[in-house]
Amino acid sequence: MLRLAFLTHRWAGIVACLLFVMWFASGLVMLYVPYPSLGPAQGWAAAEAIDWARVRYTPEAGARRITLEMRDGAPVWRIERAEGDTQILSAATGGPVAPVDAALAHRVAARFGPVGEVAPIHDDQWTVAGGFDRHRPLWKATLADADGTQLYISSLTGQPVQRTTVTQRVWNWLGSVPHWIYPTVLRRDRQAWRQAVIWVAGPCIAVALTGMWIGILRMRPGRRRYRGRRMTPYHGWMLWHHVSGLLGGVMLTSWIVSGWLSVDPGHAFAGGEAPAALLRAYEGRAGGPQALDRLARIARAARTVEWSGDGSLQRIALDRSSPHPRWLDAATLVPVGPVDPVRAAMLVPDGRRGAAETLEDPDFYWTDATPLPLVRLRFDDPARTWLYVDPMSGALVERQDRVRRAYRWVYTLLHTWDWPLLTAHRPVWLSWMWAWSLAGLALSVSGVVVGWRRLRRSARGKR
Repeated sequence: MLRLAFLTHRWAGIVACLLFVMWFASGLVMLYVPYPSLGPAQGWAAAEAIDWARVRYTPEAGARRITLEMRDGAPVWRIERAEGDTQILSAATGGPVAPVDAALAHRVAARFGPVGEVAPIHDDQWTVAGGFDRHRPLWKATLADADGTQLYISSLTGQPVQRTTVTQRVWNWLGSVPHWIYPTVLRRDRQAWRQAVIWVAGPCIAVALTGMWIGILRMRPGRRRYRGRRMTPYHGWMLWHHVSGLLGGVMLTSWIVSGWLSVDPGHAFAGGEAPAALLRAYEGRAGGPQALDRLARIARAARTVEWSGDGSLQRIALDRSSPHPRWLDAATLVPVGPVDPVRAAMLVPDGRRGAAETLEDPDFYWTDATPLPLVRLRFDDPARTWLYVDPMSGALVERQDRVRRAYRWVYTLLHTWDWPLLTAHRPVWLSWMWAWSLAGLALSVSGVVVGWRRLRRSARGKR
């Protein structure tokens, strides 16, 4: 077993250390330049206010969500049905609207700056994820600005869905793309990409574990020290490799294992989802828009108005692109406060609702401050379910059970160290990540040098 551990670490480690160098270096880049994304507020930043004078057609009730917005200078209804399909109708005539063509994409992109070129694409490096599927094909507009901006327009809604700059693209080729093993040709097939991550990171775990075992075995901290009272037999690059492995091996192993778990091999952390029928019943159906003349006076400058509800609770959100839109009662058009979240208990039929708490600040199990405040409901069902509910709309934001909370420990925490005590003080968190990343780089770079020298010796021996 010991010989097998040495052989595994020696030969698999030569390749693994190259991967470790790539992962540690790209991880440091990701601390400062995340993967490109376009938030709702950014996408709607240059949108037109609704032209209420041209709104003459009102859609019928029954859709999951109904949104009034502008498209190419004219108001339209975006009707999202419970089955998942989306229909765009003219708010002036009620008829279908023209498809999003190159000219329309050009005009949308022109709101963000001078446009150089517009071309249709299915996907590319920055739009390959499945979240863009409903918007394909996309229109890619290259802006003639100093930032080298590229804007991606949905062929479904005519709205921007992604934005990148040349700085983001360059740094992400050094950061997120290699770190996630994320080239477009591989990521197009999600299952192939998952298998690639599993079979690349898996052997690296064996290298890390055997390295820790060997490193401990080669230590002599007591009386039986090596010549010169040394606790390690190594010199030069091997000394760097041994010491950095002993100091940073646990953190290195936790990063590799948690990175491997990011794709959830075997779906061990899949967690329970709410039954689709219950979720549709909870989301309900929006009532038909009413009293548009009065609403026009209240929401004169609104860019989006959204109707949603469950039949008994019908609400209107003004400018839904904001994390905290204004909410009105759909019948009276008066501002409303938080809803009673008790109705969400229908999503956990086999549990009794326990504590309900309002989450004002991030905590260990909810780290994103953007949608806060949220109401967290705890249940005593076998899965120990927690529901996170938007207090203004009553919408379910997230469902967690004990399996997903365990995943939070073994993947998210160990990989990003987004512990509120650290992330509340960004310089402290950055120092923590840099310290362990530098230890990992010392370990992996020394491993590359040692492995290269070993290969050269083996080649000379064969000759």
